[in-house]
Amino acid sequence: MASTSSGIFGKVRVWLLLGLLGSLVLCLAISWDTRDAMVHLPFLTGPGKAVSSGGGQNTLVDLRPWQTAQSLAALAVTAEETEYARAAERNADHEVDQAFAAALREAGMKRYALTGDALALSQKAARIQQTVNDDQARVDLLTKAAKASVASGDGASDLDVAKAQLGLDTDELADAQQDLARAGGDDRERIQQELAAHEASMKEYDAQAASQTDVAVVSANKHGSLYGRLGAWLDQRTRSQLVQQAMEQANADAAALTAKHQATEKMASAAEAAGAQAGSADKTVTLAALKDSSARSQLLAIYDDRIETNKQLAGVYQKWAAQLALQHRIVLHLILQSFALIAFILICILLLDALAVHYVERPSLDRRRAHTLRVVFKLGIQLTGVVFILLVIFGVPSQMPTILGFTTAGLAVVMQDFIIAFFGWFVLMGKGGIHIGDRVEINGVAGEAVEIGLFRTALLETGNWTDKGYPTGRRITFLNSFAIKGQYFNFSSSSQWMWDEIRFGIPADGDAYGLIERIHKAVIEETKEDTRVAEAEWKGGSKKGGLGHSSAAPAVEMRPGAAGIDIVVRYVTRASDRPGIRNRLYERVVGLLHKPPEPSGASSVASSF
Repeated sequence: MASTSSGIFGKVRVWLLLGLLGSLVLCLAISWDTRDAMVHLPFLTGPGKAVSSGGGQNTLVDLRPWQTAQSLAALAVTAEETEYARAAERNADHEVDQAFAAALREAGMKRYALTGDALALSQKAARIQQTVNDDQARVDLLTKAAKASVASGDGASDLDVAKAQLGLDTDELADAQQDLARAGGDDRERIQQELAAHEASMKEYDAQAASQTDVAVVSANKHGSLYGRLGAWLDQRTRSQLVQQAMEQANADAAALTAKHQATEKMASAAEAAGAQAGSADKTVTLAALKDSSARSQLLAIYDDRIETNKQLAGVYQKWAAQLALQHRIVLHLILQSFALIAFILICILLLDALAVHYVERPSLDRRRAHTLRVVFKLGIQLTGVVFILLVIFGVPSQMPTILGFTTAGLAVVMQDFIIAFFGWFVLMGKGGIHIGDRVEINGVAGEAVEIGLFRTALLETGNWTDKGYPTGRRITFLNSFAIKGQYFNFSSSSQWMWDEIRFGIPADGDAYGLIERIHKAVIEETKEDTRVAEAEWKGGSKKGGLGHSSAAPAVEMRPGAAGIDIVVRYVTRASDRPGIRNRLYERVVGLLHKPPEPSGASSVASSF
């Protein structure tokens, strides 16, 4: 079995086939492994793992609501979808703004619960901040004094020293704040940077003009082909899945914020209880507790707002999903119309084929011609049906006239012989054409027509007409273009005649002239009917009288030969009657050659030749 396969394919082809099969399996496996890349949005990575729209790094604030709404807005196709996308963007933007506000307050609350190194760095930053404030006050005081004083030497020197000290303390404060941020004590600066980046991206997005879109029905009707409608149907499925994911994510965010709200309420209640037990002996602790309680109250209000915003966002996505379901039904309706049109075209093809069969099976038509007509009709009907089905599937090309022009010109150049041959078939099928069994001559080749197809005509060669008319055994095929570009002779037509001849020799001695005269009379008797009809047709077929004096009478020629006299007898006959006439003439000649000579003068014979 292995040797048989190796003999069929060869070693190189076997290895090539195995390599291609391996590549196919590998591609299918990788495609299956990465199938979720075409369904899920890349930033739907779960709570706390949102990525920024710029650099792709982790951010402190969850930007997923805005990123989801922004990406889904780019997928909106119809005017209804665009309206829902804009509503989702507004709610998502408000949600992200509130998330930044909550993050800033949470970062501020961390300052009141610092321990260890973070607490020391916070106290250091506070002391340096106080020093910077004192330096700023001293600079302001010296600046006023320098403006009011007439002397400028000592005042200007003190002011310069104060400004230099302010710059030094400011740099120290910035370093302390960065150390505090690295220690986890204060994330407000980083949150402020993220907020600024988000606001900049929002301004850039709002500056872009919104594209004009059509309503769902108009947009769906733009897909005039079955291919486009199927593509739109698949795109709607993908968008519907993405919108469903966004809706689920919004509901999940609302649930997470609800849990966070409840946890914050519990912390606030516990802090209030602890503050009530500690009393108000330490005013610093009391002030810190009050600030912490105020921050928690503000944070709870922000959580309530975010929860409501996420619910509204989920509602917008739900309406968007319902709109996509409606569009799905519209496109499905159009797809079913396309399939119905294809079925109608197929029914028309079957009915027209049945009518064509009924037309060509009339008893008056020749069997072979009926078969040829049936093939032509069937081919034409099927080709037309295939063209209409392709137009339904792929639609009319946008540059249809240009495409048809170039296609027609190319086909005319490349297939001109076949096109002419096809039209030549109609010429051959018409009056005065060629039928199966006719004796014809095409391009100098004589024979009997055995096949007449759409593009080719086949002859069974019979040799030269003036020599012999028997088949040579060769089958010769011609393109039907000869019927238009060339010429052909049909010797089997009732109105067409041919000159035929027979040759034989007679002895030169004896009554040679009397024998020739008897042969001449015998030829006249055998061909007199054909001679009369041929002359009548020739005279009637010439309107100007050009053939009015043409004679179809047989002629006998005498030629000297090696063994006596060579006789050549020429006469008019039809191709179909040629073998019978020739056989009868040979029988008469043989009978006259073996018949005893009749006593008569031979002097008058020469005058007749």
